[in-house]
Amino acid sequence: MKKLFALALLSIVAITTSAQEESYKAAMEQLNQQGQAIVNQYRELMKNDPKNEKPTTQAQIAKLEQAMDSLSKEQVKLVRRIARENKNNMIPVPYIKDTMYELGYEGLKEVLDPKAAYYNSAELNNAKKLLAGLEKRAPGNIFKELTMKDMEDRDVQLSQWVGKGNYVLVDFWASWCGPCRNEMPNVVACYEKYHDKGFEVVGVSFDQKKDPWIKAVQQMGMRWPQMSDLKGWKCAAAETYGVASIPSNVLVDPKGKIIAMDLRGANLANKLKEIYGE
Repeated sequence: MKKLFALALLSIVAITTSAQEESYKAAMEQLNQQGQAIVNQYRELMKNDPKNEKPTTQAQIAKLEQAMDSLSKEQVKLVRRIARENKNNMIPVPYIKDTMYELGYEGLKEVLDPKAAYYNSAELNNAKKLLAGLEKRAPGNIFKELTMKDMEDRDVQLSQWVGKGNYVLVDFWASWCGPCRNEMPNVVACYEKYHDKGFEVVGVSFDQKKDPWIKAVQQMGMRWPQMSDLKGWKCAAAETYGVASIPSNVLVDPKGKIIAMDLRGANLANKLKEIYGE
């Protein structure tokens, strides 16, 4: 009788878990469909205006980017909830695996709970590596030195600018990186607005060839110091700061302590407004 009762309880738990898992799948699928609709709209815009020259196209793209950002936040909220509600089973594994780059540092710290039953899944090894990299440049850390070459082949060090009394954005990018080039106008605008108040940017390039690096700097009006060892993903910055994707950055305070990372778009502008008061 006790065995039959135990089996009945297990059956109920299995049914409940299955129903719960289906609800998660349905919720994620709905978000994915909304995301695909946004992507389709973007593709249609690019088909009609490939060079993004029309002001109306630019305005529509800005709206689509905002919509995608909001959707990504909803997706992250869902994955974090799935992880909280399923500490004792493997349900969260594929969700964490698929959204690890969107989860960010705090999100990954939460879902990669060593006490959770799913923590030791081999499918989460890359997520753990990503978190370990983020921890290298997480707020609270003191910046780590980099020694590279500038665009005139002179030896330069990050400490020439960082920890010298100003806020410094250490910006990890590359000339071949489309998202980096898309983000750069935001960085340029922030630099132009706050440089006279002491704000500095140091570009750390993940390029492998010098000419495209220099050309991109000139084309995009990047008037701040640059450094690179021209080793691509094998560059010193990738290991030292745990950079697994670009664009990426760290914002360092006047004493050399990292106070924020991966600030892009409005997030960078808002952080600098908070610091400089306007």
